[in-house]
Amino acid sequence: MDAHQRPRRHGRAPALTFLGAAGTVTGSKFLLDGEGSRLMVDCGLYQGERRWRALNWEAPPVDPASIDAMALTHAHLDHCGYLPALVRAGFAGPVHATAGTAALAAVILRDSAHLQEEEAEGARRGGWSKHDPPLPLYTVADADVAVASIHPVGRDPVVRLAAPGGGAATADVSVTFVPAGHILGSSSVLVGMGDASVLFSGDLGRPDHPVLLPRARPPAARTVVVESTYGDRAHPEVDPEHRVMAEAIRRTIRRGGSVVVPAFAVDRTEIVLLAIADLAESGAIPDVPVWVDSPMALAALEIYRDPAHAAEVRPEALARMQRLSGLRTAHSAEESMRLNTPGTPCIIVSASGMATGGRVVHHLRHLLPQARNTVLLTGYQAIGTRGRDLQEGVRELKMAGRYVPVRAEVVTLDDFSVHADADELLAWIGEMPRPPESVHVVHGEPAAARALADGIRDRFDCAVSVPRYGERVLLD
Repeated sequence: MDAHQRPRRHGRAPALTFLGAAGTVTGSKFLLDGEGSRLMVDCGLYQGERRWRALNWEAPPVDPASIDAMALTHAHLDHCGYLPALVRAGFAGPVHATAGTAALAAVILRDSAHLQEEEAEGARRGGWSKHDPPLPLYTVADADVAVASIHPVGRDPVVRLAAPGGGAATADVSVTFVPAGHILGSSSVLVGMGDASVLFSGDLGRPDHPVLLPRARPPAARTVVVESTYGDRAHPEVDPEHRVMAEAIRRTIRRGGSVVVPAFAVDRTEIVLLAIADLAESGAIPDVPVWVDSPMALAALEIYRDPAHAAEVRPEALARMQRLSGLRTAHSAEESMRLNTPGTPCIIVSASGMATGGRVVHHLRHLLPQARNTVLLTGYQAIGTRGRDLQEGVRELKMAGRYVPVRAEVVTLDDFSVHADADELLAWIGEMPRPPESVHVVHGEPAAARALADGIRDRFDCAVSVPRYGERVLLD
C-alpha cells in the first residue's frame, strides 16, 4: 500500500510531505499527518515548464478523500488553483482561509475555470490541441463546489481541526493565520500537531508594499517551510518616481504605439495603477487612456476597496488610484478585442502577469509584431512562461499553435515585486522568538532555493534542506 494511502494511527510522529513547490516556484502543496489528522497546506496549480504543468493532469499524489482539512496561505493560483480538481477527485473537507483570501479565491478559481473551458473550446475549434477532444482541467461548476468549501476565519485567527469523521475538535491540531503582507488576506500559517509545530511562510511581502500594511512578526515554531522565489538576490532600491516606466511609456507614445502591461489580476494590477496614477498626476507621462482589461482584476479591485478589508490596506493607497482620470475598463470580449486596434496610443493593463493565459495573450498576439508597441513586464517571470521568454529576448513567441514575431520593445521593471528578497526572508526568520530547529526551503527555482538555504545555514544554528518532490520528513 502506498505511504499516502495507508490508514492513519495515533502515536506515530507527525510527518510532512512535499507534494508541490519542490524544485520549482509553483504548485505549492504540503501534506501534514499527525495526531490522527491529515491536513494539506495550500493546493496550488503548476505553471511554467511543461514537465511541471503535466503534473496538474496526473492523478492526485494522495487520496483526496483521506485529507481531513486544508489551509490556504493566500489566493494566487499557484497556491489555491488546484483546489477544484482535488474537490472533484474526492476531497470533501473544510478549507480554512482568511476573509480576504476567501473573497479573492472565489474570483480567481471561477476565472481560472472559465479560462480553461474557453481555451479548451478554442483549441477544439482551432485544431491545435494534441487531445481529441481537448478538455479543461476543471469546470466552472467544479470551481463553484470548491469555493463553497472555503471557510473564512473570524476575528480569532486560530482554528482547531475537527476530528476525522466529525465530532469534537481535536485539541492537539491547530492552525493559526499570521498576516504576511503579500496580497490581501495573505498569511503565514502555523500548524500545531501535538508537540510538533510547523510555520509555513506562504509568500512573504515586502515591508514597503505600496497598498498593504506590513506583515506581522512570525511566531515561534520548531520547523519552518519558507519560500525562496527571490532567495538568490536582493531587490534593487525602489525608485518612487518610476523613471524607467515613465521613459518607456513616453517613448512608446511618441512612436504612436500602445503599452501592454501583463499584470497579475490580484494586487499587481492595483500597484501598477497606483504608479500610473502618480506618473500622470505629476506630468511625467502624457494623458492617454489607461485600460484595465481583466474581469478578474476589476473584481479583485472591488474586494480591495471593500471596507471589510480596510484593516489590511494603507488608507491613502486606493484614494490615490481613484485619481487616475483616464482610467477605463473593458468588460466584454468585444471591448477587449477593440483594444488591439485602438486608433490612438493607450496603456493596457491585462492579466495574466506571466502571459500564461487570460486576455493579455490576444493583446500580445496582435501587438508584438509591431515595433511601435511596448511590453512592460512588472514582476517575476517563471521559467517556461511567455513572460520569461519575452524577458530573455525571444524573437518569436508561440500562441494558439502559431509563432508570432516579437518586434515590440520589451522592458522589465524591477519596482513592482511584492515578494520578499533574500535579505528580507532571512530577516523574517531572524524575527522569530527563537531560531527554528529545522528549515525547509521551497517555492523557488533550484538556484534560488540553494542560495537561500546557504544563507540560512550561515546565519542560524539549524538544519536546512531543499526538499525533493514527494520527499517526506518526520517532525519529532
